[in-house]
Formats: sequence, C-alpha cells, structure tokens
Amino acid sequence: MKGFHLIRCVAVALCFLLPAAGECAQNQGEAYTPQVGQAGKDVIWLPTLQELTDTMLDLAKVTASDYVIDLGSGDGRLVIAAAKRGATALGIEYNPQLVEFSRHAAAKEGVSAKAVFEEGDIFKSDFSKATVLTLFLEEKLNLALRVKILEMKPGTRVVSNTFNMAEWEPDQTVKSELIHPLSGKVGLFILHLWIVPANVNGIWKLDTGQISFSQSFQKVTGTLTIGKKDMELTGRLNGTQITFNAGGMEYTGTVDGNMISGTRTGGGSWKAAR
Repeated sequence: MKGFHLIRCVAVALCFLLPAAGECAQNQGEAYTPQVGQAGKDVIWLPTLQELTDTMLDLAKVTASDYVIDLGSGDGRLVIAAAKRGATALGIEYNPQLVEFSRHAAAKEGVSAKAVFEEGDIFKSDFSKATVLTLFLEEKLNLALRVKILEMKPGTRVVSNTFNMAEWEPDQTVKSELIHPLSGKVGLFILHLWIVPANVNGIWKLDTGQISFSQSFQKVTGTLTIGKKDMELTGRLNGTQITFNAGGMEYTGTVDGNMISGTRTGGGSWKAAR
C-alpha cells in the first residue's frame, strides 16, 4: 500500500510540474463520473434531463448574442447546450471535480471557447452581466438569490427548473411529462420563466400631470393624474416595456432609467420623468 500511495503522489505531482498539466487535468475530468443524487454544498446533484435543458433555453429564447450563466452547473450540460447555440456561457459550480468534468465535456464537444466553467460559490459569485440566468436549486435558495437577481439589468431572463420564487410570480410556466432520472417513471416537470422588471416605483412627472406607480415585481398599480382628474391604473412590466390601463385608455412605453416614453390608444405620445 505504501508503494501505491507513493506512485499516486508522483502521478499527482507530475500533473502539476510537467508541461502536459492540462492533459492530466483533462484525463482526471474524464475519469471522474458524477453520481446522480451525490451530495453538494447546498443541494444534491440531480442532472437536468436533456429535453428539459433544451426547453429551458427555448423558454429563455437564447440566441448567439446572449451571455448565459448557469448557477450550480453540475456536469455542464446546460452551458454546453447554450454554447452549441452560439451563446457565450459560464457555469459556476462549487465541486471542483464537476468543474473539471464539465471542462473536459466542453472540449470533447468542441465548444471550450464558448463554454467556460469556474469553481465558485453561487452566493459569492458575480453573475450580474448575464442576459440569461438558469437555476436548478431549491425555492429557499432561489429566494436567497432573489434580491441580487432583481438588481440585474431589466429584461434579463431567468429560468428555473422546478422551483419557484414565492410571491414573485413567473411570467411564464411550461410543464412536460418525462421519465424521471431517479425513479425511472414518468413524472411532471415544471419550468418557470421570469423577466427582470425595470424599477418604476414612485412619482413620475408628465407635461399635463403625473403618474404614481406602486410596483410589486412585474405588476403595477397606482394613479394617473391629468389636470385635476385622478384615474386608477393597473398594468405590468415586461423588462423595460410597460403597459397599463387608465381612464379607459391603454398606455404603452419603454423605461430608460428615469425616463419613460410611449404611446396611448387613440394616438398620441407621452413622456414621463422621475
């Protein structure tokens, strides 16, 4: 046994010292096989079915212009799938063995330039630059990340496998019946999509009055005041796009920081500043 340990130590040392260190790491990634249900830092590892991986990317409407970040990227399959669509993709994974496994898989698929993996804690990592964020965690973990997610650029698409975000209702939900990887039986799988809304909460000045918005995630209520007439309003946000009804008219607009500009039914444009 002492001889075995000595040989193993020499092999590990060579991986670090020889010019072929990258090849050694790749061999290690190839030799390692993740096990369904294995323990992780926050949740067990359960791979997303390939059909669901594709549906998640479809739901987010991923294109080559997107930057996809997968939090808890596991064996890297979603990141690799996004890269195959031409997107730049990053997987953040706590388990260093899964990171190496994913890098090897990306190299094998020929997408290493687009599919990058880093070892890290998703609660300490910066994912603010993503245009698409994907999750397969638990609801309590989604909620722990929710504040940071809502601070992301308006219009960012967030897709979660199975788990919700409490009172922040999804903008879209898709259900599929597929064979479960643990039970081997047909089960119902649910995917949720959220679009990070712009922040419109507060008072906005118009040329002829003002708008008072009260915002709850993508839903808005409040009052439109024209002259001395107050009209209740209800509406919603889709990223930077806002639509609301007040006084029998529909208003649509685009939010750009502290400015909103748009049109209303019957013709005419409107602008508001906060």
